[in-house]
Formats: sequence, structure tokens, C-alpha cells
Amino acid sequence: MPTTPPPRPQRIALLTFPGIRAFDVSVVTEVWGTDRTDRGAPPFALHRTAADPHTPIPLSGGLSLTPDRPLTWLDDLTPTDLVLVPGIEDPDTELPTPVLDALRRAHSAGIPVASLCAGAFVLARAGLLDGRRAVTHWHLAPALAARHPEVRVEPDALFVEDSGIWTSAGTAAGIDLCLHLVRTAHGAEAAAAIARSMVTAPFRTGTQAQFIEHPTPRADRDADALAAVRAHALAHLSEPHTVATLAALAGMSPRSFARHFQATTGTTPLHWLIAQRVAAAQKLLERTDHPLPEVARRAGFGSEVTMRQHFATHLATSPRDYRNAFRHPGAHA
Repeated sequence: MPTTPPPRPQRIALLTFPGIRAFDVSVVTEVWGTDRTDRGAPPFALHRTAADPHTPIPLSGGLSLTPDRPLTWLDDLTPTDLVLVPGIEDPDTELPTPVLDALRRAHSAGIPVASLCAGAFVLARAGLLDGRRAVTHWHLAPALAARHPEVRVEPDALFVEDSGIWTSAGTAAGIDLCLHLVRTAHGAEAAAAIARSMVTAPFRTGTQAQFIEHPTPRADRDADALAAVRAHALAHLSEPHTVATLAALAGMSPRSFARHFQATTGTTPLHWLIAQRVAAAQKLLERTDHPLPEVARRAGFGSEVTMRQHFATHLATSPRDYRNAFRHPGAHA
């Protein structure tokens, strides 16, 4: 009998041009350019595209990058692929017209487009962020809003999506977005496999507001106490938790606990707990054959109805459809 050919790897187009940040290029290469199929990650086809694929692109720190595809390669992509724009060192960098044109064509063809850090200025210059929500490094957010008033700048988010266009905050938030894009296309376990290899968290909750002010020594002590509470909650997700019960574990009043929790993580205790439960349910749906009510119980939702509501809110899908899309062949009860 004829064998079914393996699915085509997702194609990732990294746009390169003078002025891009070496760190962002490295992040993209680390996430999509390393073969981790032996560790449970899917295969990818990452290519570095440029207006002139025969000319090395200078990077900061004395580095350079060699493109391997022309910009016209983007015209062969499909909506299951991805176009990535690294951050730029200077928001006033002169941008090649062919790069902006290629971005417009890709978005018009329904291909997801994502930028890291100040790459949002590139998308804005191409007109792709007009009337859409977007984020960049908190230090650059006022400049993005001033130069492109048609963009709805979100000053605090780690990353946002609007109509198939993703933008991320500065530096480490680019890693968050890249892993989230893997999670969206291939499931939580695929993103977790890459995150484990990179020795980083599969996802972070909260906002970049938590990084703007430097914590005081007292805040550091509070953060340590809250870390222990979060660890306890993660180890007992199936149990009911309230702000009051978590605050008691930290030795704080509920009001003080909620205030310090948001200052430390950038989100509320309830929103953080829901995000952890959604992530736990994703793993159970991928790895096991547990009935949906049992998945809901183990993840701490209490009922399948509640779990379904949170999946619709956070993932725009249902638990059943998520399992059908991302269930591992070797899943077991």
C-alpha cells in the first residue's frame, strides 16, 4: 500500500535588511531554525529573505547575516506559514521599498505576519497596523503612537494580535511571542518542547508594566513569597483557590496580596490562575484520552462548561476541537 507522505514543514520567512537587531534574528533562529524533532517539536523550514539574497546583511556587534531566499519567495507561502520581522536598531531606519511591498502582499494573501520589538515600526511604515492594536518596547511606545497615530498602541502588553498581525514588546517578549506562535500552530506540547530546550518558560502571563520600575528590596521579598504561592497553586490546580486562600498562604491580607501579585506578575491572581488552568487542560487534551469532564476536573475548572467557556475566550476554540487538532498519536488514559 502506498504510504502517506509526511506533512510539509511550516515555512518561516525571516525578513532581513540593514538595521535589524541581531538578538531578534537569534531568537527566531533558535526557535524555528534548530531541529528538535527528536524532542517532540515539529519540523520547520526557516529561510532568511532579502531584496538581494546575494549580499550579506550587516548586524550590530560586528556580525553579518547571509540571506538564502529572495523576497519573492514570500509569494509562494500559504496561510499556514509565517512571516517574521525582527526589531530594528533605530525606528528612523530607512526601510527598503521591496521589503514593505513584500509585507503588504503577504498580509493580503492571508499569511500571518509577526514583528518583534521595534519591528512594529516596520509594520506601521507598511500601513499594516492602521486601525489595529499593536505593541512595542515600553520605551518606544510613545514614539510609535506619535509617529503613527492611526495605530492603537497597547503600552503594557507582552504581545498582541489583531487581524492576523502580531507584535511584541521588547527583547524577552519576542521569545514569548515566538513560542506562542508555535503553540498556536502546533499545540502546547510542541511549544513546551522548544521552551525546555531553550531553558525558558513556555509562556509568561502579565504585562511589560512589571518590568518598567525596578523592585525595592521589600518588593523582592514579596515576590519570593508570591513565587511560593504560585508554585503551590500549580501543584494543586485541581483544588479550588480564591484570592483569600492564596493570600493566607503568603501571610498577607487579600487586598495586599492582590496588589503585590499584580505588581509582580502584571496580572491579577484570578487571570493568572485561569491561564495556568487553560495550559494544564491543553496538555491533558494533547497527551491523554481522559474524557472532557475529567480534564476539566484535573485542570481545576470544576465543570466542562466552564472549561469550554475559557477555551473560547483564551484560544478561540473548544476543548474538543483543540484535542482533534493537537492530540498526540501516543496519547493514553
